[in-house]
Amino acid sequence: MRDFAVRAIIVLTVLLGVNYVVWRWWESLNWSAWWIAVPLVLAETYSLIDVALFGMTVWRRKQRGEPPVPAGDATVDVFVTTYNEPLDLVLTTALAAERITYPHDTWILDDGARPELRELAMQHGIGYLTRSDDWVDRPRHAKAGNLNNALMMTSGEFLLILDADQVPDAAILDRTLGYFDDDRVALVQTPQYFANVPADDPLGSQAPLFYGPIQQGKDGWNAAFFCGSNAILRREALMQLGLTGYVREVDRSVRRALTVSGSVLRKARRSPEGADALVASLLDEVESSTARARVELDAGASLSELTYRVQTRVQGAVQTLVASDFSAVETDLAEIAAMERDAAEAPTSSDTLDLAVERMSRRDWSPLGALTSVQSLLDAVSIERSSEAQPVMPLATISVTEDMATSMRLHGMGWRSVYHHEVLAHGLAPEDLQTMMTQRLRWAQGTIQVMLRENPLVQRGLSIGQRLMYFATMWSYLSGFAALAYIAAPVLYLTTGILPVNSLSYEFFVRFIPFMVVNQLLFLVIGHGMSTWRGQQYSLALFPTWIKACTSAARNVWFGRPLQFAVTPKSRQVGGPTVRLILPQLIAMALLGIALVAGLIRLAMGLNEPIGTLVNVAWVAFDLVVLGVLITAARYRGYVPEGSTADAVHG
Repeated sequence: MRDFAVRAIIVLTVLLGVNYVVWRWWESLNWSAWWIAVPLVLAETYSLIDVALFGMTVWRRKQRGEPPVPAGDATVDVFVTTYNEPLDLVLTTALAAERITYPHDTWILDDGARPELRELAMQHGIGYLTRSDDWVDRPRHAKAGNLNNALMMTSGEFLLILDADQVPDAAILDRTLGYFDDDRVALVQTPQYFANVPADDPLGSQAPLFYGPIQQGKDGWNAAFFCGSNAILRREALMQLGLTGYVREVDRSVRRALTVSGSVLRKARRSPEGADALVASLLDEVESSTARARVELDAGASLSELTYRVQTRVQGAVQTLVASDFSAVETDLAEIAAMERDAAEAPTSSDTLDLAVERMSRRDWSPLGALTSVQSLLDAVSIERSSEAQPVMPLATISVTEDMATSMRLHGMGWRSVYHHEVLAHGLAPEDLQTMMTQRLRWAQGTIQVMLRENPLVQRGLSIGQRLMYFATMWSYLSGFAALAYIAAPVLYLTTGILPVNSLSYEFFVRFIPFMVVNQLLFLVIGHGMSTWRGQQYSLALFPTWIKACTSAARNVWFGRPLQFAVTPKSRQVGGPTVRLILPQLIAMALLGIALVAGLIRLAMGLNEPIGTLVNVAWVAFDLVVLGVLITAARYRGYVPEGSTADAVHG
């Protein structure tokens, strides 16, 4: 009965929202102030799509009962990932992992390679792993690289992944491994819960709506995803994913290299030297070889044999041409050396290919330069993937957060996931504003990177429901742009009288108020018994963080700009420019406050309409209450357990 009521509210919310937004677009826009009217209606359209995606998520909310009892013969590796966290914190988590009742091996994955941590692990009989020498001077891929390295050095059928601060309950494997009796289950995710958060949750660390109705809803669509910690994964699924990704990446790179090579050779043919009979013959042979290779690639030929044959043919042509004509050698070699220097600095083989293509497009290559460049290009996409520490990377490395992309790829290959709604590990949340904002920025950046690189809406293998479930999470991080319109619109009206709608008429209120009431009712019903207000506040209050995440991720994906990845500190950061951290929000609050006063003055002078002023004053008051959470956050001095004046101690 409750599911029927929830679905009825979802349908009503969407219908009322469509009725309102369509009317806004067709009937109410104030085109004389289009520069604020259009952004505002775009923001409202964004919000309607957002609530529709939320409604679809919880439409299939799956509330699982008691988990299946696991078989007793599975082998499990428990990974405690760490980089620079305090040694006692890591050891506390590792010792708790050792006490897990189901038979397993515990490993500390120390990406900081600290001798003192190795010694502590040895003293307590805990496994210790760090990067092999293969990773020296190669891309490290942050936490994903740490886990990928460990996968190649261990052998358990299943992996329990824990962040350094996530202390597991002894029963965590007993409560989750049973789901893997279904041999298509690749992932079981459990909630992340933080033990050092006071009841008022000033930093919005707990996420009861996400680790509850949202993940349960995604679970109903077989789209519950990996959240980086407190999750158990099947090794077989990860290795299959790694091998498939390896083949796909090499195939894509070889295809592009062959296509670009043909273009470069045709360009060289148009050079003055291309008229020479010997040169033309060599270019014909190599171009024919690359064209034949593309056909063979489509037919499923061996990549190693195919690339070797083309490389051999190119090398022979280069030797012949050099032996017959030295006139352009010095110029070409200088250009090629510059290209190879850039390639050596590129973080991945894909980036190497991009740099090579860009440099080629800037110059009219001579035949020798073209042939040697094609040779370098094919070397860059060798199937050995020499630019990487290991050719097979099971966990996705396309993002600063490895979790979402990995689970999305697993779902695309037909694997299943489970969300088990039981707190089975207790972690540490940020205890200061700066750390919290660093963490949220990284989460958002990673999510947007995935959206830009592997948009779920166009990924093969995903069902329509799975595509929308992943997209819903990515879509939510675009809210920062909508927040700008929601803050600017009431400020403009109260200070200038400019209204983004034609008028605040009966037609406006009869559409707007029912939509907003039912919309809030939906969240109240779904979040019944949960404290979700903090989450709603931070979804708006962190609008500069969400905007920065989108723009910095776009610069990284499209232009190769680094993101300056930072591990979230596990202890309170003392001092720091707190005001600077929230300066955009403080400016917004000041403008809202000024607008509030100005609006009342203009009302008294008869310059603003009473209804318009009332609506916008209420809007400003709401924005100020929401943004006000940051004042509380800036004043927060860390968690103090009830009845104690000391800082919380992990464990």
